[in-house]
Amino acid sequence: MKQPVLEIKNLNVDYGLGDNAVHAVREVHLTLHKGEVLGLAGESGSGKSTLAYGLTRLLPPPGIVAGGQVLYHAPSGDVVDVLRLSDSELRAFRWSEVSIVFQGAMNSLNPVHKVSTQLMDVIKAHEPGLSRDARLARARELLKLVGISADRLDSYPHQLSGGMRQRVMIGMALALEPQVVIMDEPTTALDVVMQRQILRQLVDLRERLGFSVIFITHDLSLLVEFSDRIAIMYGGRIVEEAEAHEIYRNPLHPYSEGLLRSFPALRGPKREVKGIAGSPPDLRSMPSGCSFHPRCPRAFEPCPDVLPILGPPDGYTLDTRTVACHLHPATIAVGAKEPVG
Repeated sequence: MKQPVLEIKNLNVDYGLGDNAVHAVREVHLTLHKGEVLGLAGESGSGKSTLAYGLTRLLPPPGIVAGGQVLYHAPSGDVVDVLRLSDSELRAFRWSEVSIVFQGAMNSLNPVHKVSTQLMDVIKAHEPGLSRDARLARARELLKLVGISADRLDSYPHQLSGGMRQRVMIGMALALEPQVVIMDEPTTALDVVMQRQILRQLVDLRERLGFSVIFITHDLSLLVEFSDRIAIMYGGRIVEEAEAHEIYRNPLHPYSEGLLRSFPALRGPKREVKGIAGSPPDLRSMPSGCSFHPRCPRAFEPCPDVLPILGPPDGYTLDTRTVACHLHPATIAVGAKEPVG
């Protein structure tokens, strides 16, 4: 049995309050298992980054978590609801249990401080009892871990290539040996060759150190190659979740199929590359029924009026795959205790 390390239950994230609130994440259920890479894909504005910042309580104002639970399963066996931690508990929890690699390493690293200073500051904030020499030694180990020479400790961020800056950020995220690393579009600004190098190194580090990864990107081709499971987001909801090879070979939701057709086939015969018609929905004025129906080439009678439930279609169980689509109706919703209808 796979052991969960992070469970997201019925998470809702809003921007603003009252009737004018924008519902950016809606009733999301996800489980990250130990040692797993869980990919989270979707177009810009689908709610991927908001979900990451919501579950770590890093939402910028006016973002708020409007409901739900984020349960962290510690190595000790204790289960912690992250959304109920006090400020001091949250500071201790972040980076030591769950860390984040943010978008844009050049913006995340301070341009006026050396790499050594920034790595050592992370360690000092959580382990103030360590001597300066011990922190410096740990910083050297972290650079070596991500394939950077230790003499780069005295470099400033602008003296490093984009790939090296991103490796520094990954090393910083691993400084306190967390159980979960969340990577938010970590390779978007890099060329394809560097993307693959960094991701292969990440997978190697995951296998050596045993941490779990939530990998967020709009590039589904990356997730197919490097993830164990993939969840697809659209309009703030999860619309499909399955093993990576299942998503690639047999996408059930038309949106998932559209994302796959937006990049060349990795293997097998060539296929036509084409995008998804239309634009993502305006979260302030969501379409009725299935939010994808205005763009869906396979929409039919119930799609404009009835919101499909996320659950396992015929032939699958909750443990193998789920989809929210009238083409593949589910009899039980994710998170529900009894069959629907």
